[in-house]
Amino acid sequence: MNLNIHSIITGSGRYIPHRRVTNQDFLDNVFYESSGKVIERPNEEIIDKFEKITEIAERRHVGDDQVTSDLATAAALDALTTSGTDKETLDYIIVAHNFGDIREDNRRTDLVPGLASRVKFNLGIVNPYCVAYDLPFGCPGWLQGMIQADYYIRSGDARKVMVIGAETLSRVSDPHDRDSMIYADGAGATLLEAKDDPRSGILAHLTRSDTLDHTWMLRMDKSYNGYRDGTDLFLKMDGRKLYEYALKTVPPTVKACLDKAGEDIRSVKKVLIHQANGKMDAAILDRLFGLYGIRDIPEGVMPMSISWLGNSSVATLPTLYDLILKGEMEGQDIGPGDLIVFASVGAGMNINVAVYRVP
Repeated sequence: MNLNIHSIITGSGRYIPHRRVTNQDFLDNVFYESSGKVIERPNEEIIDKFEKITEIAERRHVGDDQVTSDLATAAALDALTTSGTDKETLDYIIVAHNFGDIREDNRRTDLVPGLASRVKFNLGIVNPYCVAYDLPFGCPGWLQGMIQADYYIRSGDARKVMVIGAETLSRVSDPHDRDSMIYADGAGATLLEAKDDPRSGILAHLTRSDTLDHTWMLRMDKSYNGYRDGTDLFLKMDGRKLYEYALKTVPPTVKACLDKAGEDIRSVKKVLIHQANGKMDAAILDRLFGLYGIRDIPEGVMPMSISWLGNSSVATLPTLYDLILKGEMEGQDIGPGDLIVFASVGAGMNINVAVYRVP
């Protein structure tokens, strides 16, 4: 292993669906409690409270003719094009997702062949030694793909790895569950390359899985409307428990990763955290800085896209990174020498963090 070789992001791309769904589009939904009882409060009140807690005002959903692998392919093409990379030079394509390709007219998961294989086929890559595989790891899937790619690169097994996060959560959300307003669709991609630069790239990463006590906080289950077809399963979440778990575990995990990298939160230019819930992410940031005895958090250190893109699971982080890198988020920028923290939390329960210095 060459200790000078680091994993550098040399390209990024995204696909944001065109269908814009605002909170007002949920006014005619009939929402149920988990007990199966209809919520009697007006939808205006439910939606208003939802937006205040999550900060989500709108989200994007795929078109009826699109599936997750289509979004992943579009994001990969964007990354290849903007970076000027020859697709045949890719050693790995890792596609993080959790539900496969789910069609509008058939909500059953389709995983054969794997989505990474479909993306490689869609890109028309001939090289048989470009290995394509899927990674289901909850919302932290894209970042875990980056971590796996870093292992390949640091070992000398790979020079270029494409890591994609893509999801169509609108196809697995229960329209009778208030949480359905959280979920969105999208895809983001990053190209990771081996560079002889010991001072930049991925400096450290850390992952934890708390399965013993927290496995079922996110799961698939029947609709809250008991009269729906009982064969369909939808994404369900214990929101309060997940919120408490994230606040307790994410900040110390981020600090542990920074310690591993020999860095301090005061040196961090941006904290790019999975866009799960605006209020929750802000509370995580408060606790993280609090671990360093800091009460005044630098303005703009945690960019947020959740207000207009919602929670697209594995796609939130790479999409956010691409938006900032390409100057499409007002007041946000990333430049040479900047220290960035990537962090995510999600189903499993899984948490991961990576500390990255821009070359």
